[in-house]
Amino acid sequence: MRNPFRTLALAFALIVVAAVAGVAGVSWWLAQPLPLPMSPYAFDVRSGASLRTTARELAAAGVVADERVLVALARWRGVDRTIKAGNYEIAAGITLPQLLDRLTQGDVTQVALTVVEGSTFAEMKAALAASPAVVRTVPDLADSELMSRLGMPGARPEGWFFPDTYFFAAGSTDVALLARAHRLMQSRLDAAWANRAADLPLQGPYEALILASIVEKETGSAADRPLVASVFVNRLRRGMRLQTDPTVIYGLGAAFDGNLRKRDLEADTPYNTYTRDGLPPTPIALPGQASIDAVTNPPRTDYLYFVARGDGTSQFSTNLADHNRAVAKFQRGGR
Repeated sequence: MRNPFRTLALAFALIVVAAVAGVAGVSWWLAQPLPLPMSPYAFDVRSGASLRTTARELAAAGVVADERVLVALARWRGVDRTIKAGNYEIAAGITLPQLLDRLTQGDVTQVALTVVEGSTFAEMKAALAASPAVVRTVPDLADSELMSRLGMPGARPEGWFFPDTYFFAAGSTDVALLARAHRLMQSRLDAAWANRAADLPLQGPYEALILASIVEKETGSAADRPLVASVFVNRLRRGMRLQTDPTVIYGLGAAFDGNLRKRDLEADTPYNTYTRDGLPPTPIALPGQASIDAVTNPPRTDYLYFVARGDGTSQFSTNLADHNRAVAKFQRGGR
């Protein structure tokens, strides 16, 4: 008769061996490099996106074999709710745990640089130059040469770089980061233009980018952004001048001292939308996604005017008489 204790011991030993083999197999599998579609591979995690949504997008792109594995690993580590929005770049050789470290900022070799919506290209270059983790090459590079390297010879750089938080390895060059920001802006703009509203008074995505930059600079309240876009779209439809201060300020450049005067509004420059019809020749800032969406799908309104209330919001009007009363109330202390 077989010894039951010996049989139990043998069964237990087999379970332990199987468990060890399983752990070893999982450890080996997690140490394997991910099959990136290209190297380096850049992807974007939008604000508010969940880990599951991001994992699904990475699986669709072929970065991970199964979205459930990334989610399960994150839950096991207790970091499934700490994913950070921004633009990421990963290179060949990265493993699934390392990817998760990047997404949750567990990788201490990772550096973050935030480009604020509404900043200018010059301000973005200054932020890159001020980062000790970025290798500087752009300061000695003409804007025309930079845009040629990005595949846009003859283009002006203003507006063509998406404002976002970029995660990168220390030692990356400013040109490499600019290329990422440019690719992201191009893809976001193309997608928005492909889904634009019918009969927009805009001749192509570049004009949408120009108008989005104006909306970005004119908006103090996120809720007002679509309405501001509708005002400018309505004005363009009617052939009215845009008459927007931020374009005049941009045209003044370094000469602007913080006080916009009547003579500035009357001095004709390519960016003075009080003296010239239509859009200025280039964007005046780096617009964010909300401004791009607002100008490509503005709400239908009859508004033609708006004035700042002084609290970050705007008062909108359909006619000049109401607008003048709003100006008197909110900017001249009238009632």
